[in-house]
Amino acid sequence: MPMNNRPAFASADGSALEIRALSHSDLSRVLEIERQGYSHPWSEAVFLDCFKDNYRLWALCKEDSLIGYAVVAYLVDEAHLLNLCVHPESRGCGAGRSLLEHLVGKAGDDGMVQVLLEVRVTNRAAEQLYISAGFEEIGLRPGYYPAAHGREDARVMTLPLGSK
Repeated sequence: MPMNNRPAFASADGSALEIRALSHSDLSRVLEIERQGYSHPWSEAVFLDCFKDNYRLWALCKEDSLIGYAVVAYLVDEAHLLNLCVHPESRGCGAGRSLLEHLVGKAGDDGMVQVLLEVRVTNRAAEQLYISAGFEEIGLRPGYYPAAHGREDARVMTLPLGSK
C-alpha cells in the first residue's frame, strides 16, 4: 500500500489508480463527471445529503485526478449501491471494475451480507459489469428512472456477501 495508506493498483492500461474516501472538496469534479455520465444527473444537494454516517462515498483517482466515484448506503446489513460513475474518457480500462470490487470488499469488511443495486434496462455496459462481478438479477422496478420520454425500468441486482 502506498505511504498515504490508500489502496493503489494498476488499471488495464497500466495507469496507477487509487481509491480514497470522497470529500466535500471533490463535489465540483463529481458533478462534472455526473453531468457527462447521466442524462438525468444528481444535483449537488443530493450528493451533499449522502455525507452521513450510514453512507460510504468513494473517489477513484488516476494520477491525483478524480475520474470516478461511488455512493453506497448502508441499511441494517445491506449495502445499496446508489451511484457508480466513471468519467467517459476513463471507461473501458477496468476503472469501474476496480471501484466496484473496492466497495464490495469494504461492504463485506463492514459486515454487510449483500450489495443491492438498480441499473437501467438500457445500460448494457453496466449490467455486464455487474454480471461479471457475480451480481444476479432478482427483479424489475417499472418506471424507476426518469428518461427522455417518460420513465425507464430498472433491473434490481444483488450480490450475496456471505453471513456475518
